[in-house]
Amino acid sequence: MKQLWLQSYPENIPHEVVIEDKTMVDVLYEAVSQNPDQLALVEGNRQLTYAQLRDRVHQLANAMSKMGLQKGDRVAFMMGNSLEYVISYYAVLACGGTIVQNNPTYTKRELYNQVNDAQATMIIIDENLGSQFPDILEETSIKVIWYASSDEVQETSLRKVFDSEALNFTPVPLNANEDVAVLQYTGGTTGVSKGVMLTHRNIYANVVQTHAFLGVYAKEGQERLLNVLPLFHVYGMTVSMNYMIYLQSTMHLVSKFNSSETLALLDQHRITMFPGTPTIYVAVNHNEKVKEYDISSIHTCISGSAPLPVEVKNQFEALTGAKIVDAYGLSEASPVTHSNPINGIRKPGSMGLPIPSTACKIVSIADGKTILPIHEPGELLIKGPQVMKGYWNMPEETENALKDGWLHTGDVAYMDEDGYFFIVSRKKEVIIAGGYNIYPREIEEVIFNHPAVREVVAIGIPHSYRGETVKVFVVAKDGHEIQEDEIIQFCHGKLAKFKLPTEVEIRDELPKTAVGKILRRKLVEEELKKVSN
Repeated sequence: MKQLWLQSYPENIPHEVVIEDKTMVDVLYEAVSQNPDQLALVEGNRQLTYAQLRDRVHQLANAMSKMGLQKGDRVAFMMGNSLEYVISYYAVLACGGTIVQNNPTYTKRELYNQVNDAQATMIIIDENLGSQFPDILEETSIKVIWYASSDEVQETSLRKVFDSEALNFTPVPLNANEDVAVLQYTGGTTGVSKGVMLTHRNIYANVVQTHAFLGVYAKEGQERLLNVLPLFHVYGMTVSMNYMIYLQSTMHLVSKFNSSETLALLDQHRITMFPGTPTIYVAVNHNEKVKEYDISSIHTCISGSAPLPVEVKNQFEALTGAKIVDAYGLSEASPVTHSNPINGIRKPGSMGLPIPSTACKIVSIADGKTILPIHEPGELLIKGPQVMKGYWNMPEETENALKDGWLHTGDVAYMDEDGYFFIVSRKKEVIIAGGYNIYPREIEEVIFNHPAVREVVAIGIPHSYRGETVKVFVVAKDGHEIQEDEIIQFCHGKLAKFKLPTEVEIRDELPKTAVGKILRRKLVEEELKKVSN
């Protein structure tokens, strides 16, 4: 497949980028060297300059090293957005450790499964979450608990660390190409949760690529980015946190998105960059007081995690004068692989062009090899420096996903005559609600434990705000009756809130193939017909 997309690149966008032998720790030190007094992080009335951020990173790195953290050890994160999250991220990398990012809304079952799979030896957790997992030391591989935010000055509270530890630390030497920086758990290309191994080079490369393609209006040391994206998500990690360190600019952190508070911050701090998801832009557009704020300082918005409706883009751009682009990525690619150009043609419904140093092709779903012509849908394959090393302790899954250096995404897409790519369907079973991936199998496993359930299948159905929401179809065992509310209640405490089913339908039977496999796609089609009618 010819790289037709290069003909659609704006003139000042490079086709390839040079990826130096650096890590994000090196990038932080460069920012400190060149802009030590520049504000790096702002959270409410708390803030850190780049020099202060480095000092905090060194203090925590010293403390963790004393408690036994060695190169290659995994450290779990269970935190919301905060100064401590960024400090912890860079401290673990400076120690040569590997970060295991967890959603802070996870239940005990979800967290313990992930931590044990990663064999993490330490966890950094918000104090208000710690009480939910009193037996974590007994039931997981965790040996040391660090409390990110704590009023009590205890041995492993970051507050004590910042009061007492030395400011000098020598980072552990790293092999950027081989050493794993982050284990990002995802459903991968098969729907089974697994740890994506992202090397230091993967992460650094994706920041460089993102800047080359989308940083057209960005100026080093001068940007003010408002981050409402969760930093535990690979999207927020790259396009907000790491990108701002790379730009030696300021990131304003919000722990929980609220459209009114967001508008006030956009106005007050004259924010210039505002990455988000379609649901975030919808909420801002529809805030009844949106016109009372001056948000014209924004020049760049990157929208990811779900397709961006044209009317949402147009309305937001009319309010701000900013450029907002629809982008595409996946955890296995750190995550950005495609975007519409910020200073070029932005095609409605398209995920855009491959970013610099990214190769793509569309191949036959039947054989996974035959390259298809333009406009013909097939599986999207990607190659580039941002593509993962593989899946943690899953050689067979890694072999299936990575063949001859090409990442098989499992997404069905096509390319048009200008080199723009369009997703036809997402990974076969993944539900994308509010930008989060939800895997039906996990929901089904929980509901199968209900004593009256014989069969269950979960699907995503359209939702005006979240993009999709979860609906489950249930068949009761003979002689049993089940109420819809009973199923939803049964899931509480076993699944994070964003995974909970919002609709339940009780059926006598489910559609199946001749060999007894439930026809999930048929149920999806039935729901889509309801919407179209």
